[in-house]
Amino acid sequence: MTNFQMYRHIMSPGWTVGWTWAKKEVIWSMVGAQATEQGDCSKFRMNIPHCCMKNPTVVDMLPGVPYNQQIANCCKGGVVSSWGQDPSAAVSSFQLSVGRSGTTNKTVRLPKNFTLLGPGRGYSCSQAKIVPSTVFLTSDGRRKTQAMSKSASREKKFYWQPKTLIYFHYKPEDSLLLMKKVLVDDQF
Repeated sequence: MTNFQMYRHIMSPGWTVGWTWAKKEVIWSMVGAQATEQGDCSKFRMNIPHCCMKNPTVVDMLPGVPYNQQIANCCKGGVVSSWGQDPSAAVSSFQLSVGRSGTTNKTVRLPKNFTLLGPGRGYSCSQAKIVPSTVFLTSDGRRKTQAMSKSASREKKFYWQPKTLIYFHYKPEDSLLLMKKVLVDDQF
């Protein structure tokens, strides 16, 4: 999440993100955040998912969690500074691995009914929409890549309007769903 508000912080108790899965997806694991409930995972015998809820609710982890549960810009208890006052502290992120989501463009479905909650006035969210794939620069700076080619892409980026932007990057080869939210300027 990047809070592009000039002077509006997300204060304690911090942000909460939720959505409704389109099918029977589960969250295998998360770093940087956690689902507030595990739900009924009784269908799984060996590897138990992090969350089996149809409508998961995700919260940021608190400062001081072990390094193996962290990702860059996480673990601030959901507190995010405003862009105008401290751009380096205006970012919050987490990563999750999703199962039972499908493996092709025809079987992977968009999550629905996104919510972003925080203290104070809230945000309303419209339906998710597909937008063009993200282009990444390799570490040596000499090559641009995409998560997937357009014809075989399982990567989806979704956003809701009017106030919040969300990206989901799905890579079937490692069953990884990356979430990245961007708070855009509102008129409060």
